[in-house]
Amino acid sequence: MDLTGKLLIAMPGMGDPRFGHSVVFLCSHGEDGAMGLIVNKPAQDLRVFDLLGQLDIETEPEATNAPVYFGGPVETARGFVLHSAGNVPRASSLDVCEGFAMTATVDILEDIGAGLGPSSAILALGYAGWGPGQLEDEIAQNGWLTVDADPGLVFSLPNEAKWSAALNALGVDPLTLSAAAGRA
Repeated sequence: MDLTGKLLIAMPGMGDPRFGHSVVFLCSHGEDGAMGLIVNKPAQDLRVFDLLGQLDIETEPEATNAPVYFGGPVETARGFVLHSAGNVPRASSLDVCEGFAMTATVDILEDIGAGLGPSSAILALGYAGWGPGQLEDEIAQNGWLTVDADPGLVFSLPNEAKWSAALNALGVDPLTLSAAAGRA
């Protein structure tokens, strides 16, 4: 099972409060584990201009001043940009799946500051990581649901609507979810 490019949707019984009602875009998933970015939890009082200023990157008025996101609890000082694919080709970008790429180098931040960045982007600090088999175990224990990633959901919806929209994409009403796992 390769879940690269899918969304993880946290179930109501998620034991770790950092992931409560989270939607995580999986940038990679394989035998060595998984890595993803939470796409619906903006960091408190931190915007793109603030971060670029801390890095001495100049900003133009047309540049986005979107919120910076809490990407996950691992390496929270490290930045990642999840963005639309194709319009900002660079060797340092990882094409994750159709419509999505990820870049973790300063050149994309310079492009964003100049107003030349990708058409859609989420700048995140930190990431969510799982060791070999860990994510599969969490899914089996009713911790996560998975759904295909949709650029409109990830980049365009308000953050507070992403969790419900991801569930709705599966045909699941959030009010019908239970925190208890069942076995048939």
